[in-house]
Amino acid sequence: MKAVATELAIPTTETVADVVDSGADLGLVVAFGRLVRPAVLERVPMVNVHFSLLPRWRGAAPVERAILAGDAETGVSIMALEEGLDTGPVYAVARTPIGDDEPADELTRRLGELGTDLVLELLGRWPVGLDEAVPQQGEPVYAAKLAAHEHEIDWSASAAHCQRVVRLGHAWTTFRGRRLVVRRARVVSGAPAGAPVAGPGRLDGGVVTTGDGLLELVEVQPEGRAAVAFDSWARGARPMPGEQLGRAAGDPAGSVVEHG
Repeated sequence: MKAVATELAIPTTETVADVVDSGADLGLVVAFGRLVRPAVLERVPMVNVHFSLLPRWRGAAPVERAILAGDAETGVSIMALEEGLDTGPVYAVARTPIGDDEPADELTRRLGELGTDLVLELLGRWPVGLDEAVPQQGEPVYAAKLAAHEHEIDWSASAAHCQRVVRLGHAWTTFRGRRLVVRRARVVSGAPAGAPVAGPGRLDGGVVTTGDGLLELVEVQPEGRAAVAFDSWARGARPMPGEQLGRAAGDPAGSVVEHG
């Protein structure tokens, strides 16, 4: 946005309070991540593009939390900005299903396209459209920012949950004490539910035993190297049947090699 504004000789700023004297009639907020104070909103009304079906997943990580929770659908909400965290009344909503294997970056891109269409529709009716917002309905659910540890795959969880972690991006486990990023994986369909035949994290071929079901590794990225198909990695790494991924039960946390 800044590059486009500079090209068009439109002034830019990184200080929110500067918009008060800018002469703007309306502000558009997308993924800002901070609260805008009432003194600013009193001078320049603002609308916010939020990637969820409000009031579900208010907050910093709505796309990621929807995937982790196994939500079947999400969407975009265009709302009036208030001082509260994503609490304002809603002008328009677009819904979309979440694909079973859809990664967070692809879902975010689709939501961006939906949000663009909604904003253009709203601006086409502006200023009349600003009188048509309706209060949010339902129980609020908050989308806290992801913590670093949430990207580590817990093989004792279900195969479906492990795959959701992979879909977030930057998911990782360890192999022989070194970090192994799992870029793509799929749940093995038809895998029996219930207790696994081996302990969680056991690798056999390209399939890992989880706490409930099996997960097939499709694309991985070994530490310090480029991403490759699992078969290509396995030809070089030569994992033994039943070899452990991640920390086995009772292993000290210090045995894992951490790299930024």
